[in-house]
Amino acid sequence: MTTPMKIDFVSDIACPWCVIGLRGLEDALDRSRDAVEAEIVFRPFELNPAMPAGGQNIGEHIAQKYGSTPAQSAANRKMITDRAAEVGFTMAMTSDSRIYNTFDAHRLLRWAEQAGHQAELKHALFTANFTEGKNPGDHTVLVEAAERAGLDGAAAAEVLASGRYAAEVRAEEELWRSRGINAVPAVVINDKHLISGGQPADVFEAVIRRIAAEG
Repeated sequence: MTTPMKIDFVSDIACPWCVIGLRGLEDALDRSRDAVEAEIVFRPFELNPAMPAGGQNIGEHIAQKYGSTPAQSAANRKMITDRAAEVGFTMAMTSDSRIYNTFDAHRLLRWAEQAGHQAELKHALFTANFTEGKNPGDHTVLVEAAERAGLDGAAAAEVLASGRYAAEVRAEEELWRSRGINAVPAVVINDKHLISGGQPADVFEAVIRRIAAEG
């Protein structure tokens, strides 16, 4: 008999470690099918809520935010790219890549949750941003991602144009921050167990099996 498990995956489309963590979590859940029956719900978190619509060069942004030199930034991109490759994801970041505003992407993900295609949209958005280098704040890019995820493009465009789910996303972001989440990915299991960071599948699996065994 499997144990039901609720998983809140708090993350941002602009976060490369969130891709790595999601792939690791999904792999762990696949391995743990004998023990758990899990549902992942993606929760909004903006790393850069004040990012302007046109975005910012990645090197410039990292230098301003963390004080990293160009060499340090390049080394970090390589490490992330290598880790992503290990979990089967193509991370095509370069020194010319940009970081964009992701608020509208989170609005669309909220809609996709209700439509039953949230996971598919999350993956499509990660691919658009990190593999294809597209702007996940651009409505055309978001509609394309929605269609790739099996959602209706016209309905997605209507959601984006209307401003729907803006208040809900803001409130949910504040909720998770009020619970102490200030970095992502943050994986919250059954509302009480926190796993932080882009962990390997082995780490996720060990925790998942332990929680399942505890009942």
